[in-house]
Amino acid sequence: MELVLVLVVLGGLTATAVAAGKSSKKRELARLEAEVAPVKRLAEEDVTALGVELQDLDIEMAGQQLDPGANADYQRALDSYEAAKTAAAGLTRAEDVKHVTEILEDGRYAMACVRARVAGEPLPQRRPPCFFDPRHGLSVADVPWTPPGGASRDVPACALDVERVRAGAEPDIRKVMVGSRRVPYWQGGRAYQPYAAGYFGAFSPMDWMFMGMLFGGGFDGLGEGIGAMGEGIGDLFGGIGDGIGGMFDGFDF
Repeated sequence: MELVLVLVVLGGLTATAVAAGKSSKKRELARLEAEVAPVKRLAEEDVTALGVELQDLDIEMAGQQLDPGANADYQRALDSYEAAKTAAAGLTRAEDVKHVTEILEDGRYAMACVRARVAGEPLPQRRPPCFFDPRHGLSVADVPWTPPGGASRDVPACALDVERVRAGAEPDIRKVMVGSRRVPYWQGGRAYQPYAAGYFGAFSPMDWMFMGMLFGGGFDGLGEGIGAMGEGIGDLFGGIGDGIGGMFDGFDF
């Protein structure tokens, strides 16, 4: 009888552990879906913004004679828009948004090249986008900027944001929703780090240690990770404990 009881208990423990593992996987899938949703929405907004800019460029270029170089750059911008739209629609992981923003960055540079060729000017230097909002397009200069509670660093900015920062005004920052608050995209959590990496990763002058601290949340991010791990372990043992308790409910000692 004792052997049978031991076997029943062991079998129950195994079944409970398997069930806890499945539950953990479901929670992880739900977490990933919740993580990718706002990033996907952000990417789709950026794709839409590029589409509007292309419409404006089309109006601007109406009646202009485009040489082969300008035509090639124009087609490159159009192809970037279509590719980014497809990539954004297919996003299933937050880290894949990097591919979308890489395409968007290239498309905006191609548009800048079209304008330069039509104006008879040299092609623009391939600078990173505006740090404060990559939708602003190519940066024109680096400006010293200090995030709240951080150290001053030089960041690339568009002409309007350069003017704002140098005047002591608040730059036009891209913000995202985190809970009920709107915060700069770099404070949205680690899920937004690939978003920035696609826009800025090709530009070595960017201080990526600085960027990592912005997106990593410092010790707060570490604490959140440890807390989540602790919750997961607690859930696992809680599930096992509930399972053992349930098994012994059927025995009258």
